[in-house]
Amino acid sequence: MLKHSVATALLAAGLLLGNHAAAQDTMAMPNQSAAMAASAPRDPALKPVFEEFGGKPGLVSLVNDFMDNLMADPVTHPFFANVDREHVKKELVDQFCVILDGPCTYTGRDMASVHKGMGVNRADFNALVEDLQKAMNQHKIPFRAQNKLLAKLAPMHKVIITKK
Repeated sequence: MLKHSVATALLAAGLLLGNHAAAQDTMAMPNQSAAMAASAPRDPALKPVFEEFGGKPGLVSLVNDFMDNLMADPVTHPFFANVDREHVKKELVDQFCVILDGPCTYTGRDMASVHKGMGVNRADFNALVEDLQKAMNQHKIPFRAQNKLLAKLAPMHKVIITKK
């Protein structure tokens, strides 16, 4: 429970920092727009963390469980009930893989476009983060590695949360 509280506090701190850190770490790949790069800010310093997640096979397994958690959660279920979940999982794997400096390319849309009109509020966003933390715990991802990924994802809240 303490680890969960610390992770939530870390995420909240990241939310307060806004997009400043993400903008500094964003390095657009040749075929990637700046908006897409902001959705998957590659960070070469996180290459060892990529290995802690089990490489790409580990990310695939993690995201499968993450989607199961999202579908089982009454708060997040409505956002994923009528979407191509296999496509969403592929995009999440690629996004996480790029952020962790794995050998992937994120070709998905930017986060503002993906979430436009969805009406995501802070409680919805927090529930999704908790579902991700639950999946990472299920996969025994080291707490420090979890926090490094969450720190890169947290600044995206500004374009994902569109409803007060």
